[in-house]
Amino acid sequence: MPDLYYVPGSAPCRAVLLAAKALNVNLNLKLVDLHHGEQLKPEYLKLNPQHTVPTLVDDGLSLWESRAIITYLANKYGKGSTLYPEEPRARALVDQRLYFDIGTLYQRFADYFYPQLFGGAPADQGKLQKIEEALKFLDTFLEGQKYVAGPNLTLADLSLIATVSSFEVTDVDFKKYSNVKRWYETVKSTAPGYQEANEKGLEAFKGLVNSMMKK
Repeated sequence: MPDLYYVPGSAPCRAVLLAAKALNVNLNLKLVDLHHGEQLKPEYLKLNPQHTVPTLVDDGLSLWESRAIITYLANKYGKGSTLYPEEPRARALVDQRLYFDIGTLYQRFADYFYPQLFGGAPADQGKLQKIEEALKFLDTFLEGQKYVAGPNLTLADLSLIATVSSFEVTDVDFKKYSNVKRWYETVKSTAPGYQEANEKGLEAFKGLVNSMMKK
């Protein structure tokens, strides 16, 4: 059973939990106490010198970056699964959406919201406009599509919904984009174990945000 070092509220961690549920992979969950610096302890730095979460340890392999983790899990434990199709064109589309998530949508979410959450900075309207642009891209990807990379649920949907659901704690109204709203409700109702894998962690994230924003 692979070990997953994680924090429940983290969107990247929630993406891994969603993928594991969908792939029917059991994980040995190891909570990392970021508040008390457990990620900076020598034993953790040996696993992941970037001291980030999530980190997966499986049969001697230590791997971080959630999109790398979920594609690894699919390659090892989900052969033949439509979650990460083996046909090159279909897989390339899933990969593109994953790269869009980490390089554009989640990055812009982090750029906009984390300075407010962790630094007490005011909302930056320029960064907000970049988020709106990214959501418009996502809405375009979903035009005429049930899921973000075609007719089937894939890893791209699981990674992106972990990101998009995190907007619920911000002032960003992602549901004004009709395709995004439809897709969001579809994935919530069809992703295996969604409540346990994402909703619980999202509630933890909301709790963190509420407590920190009041300070």
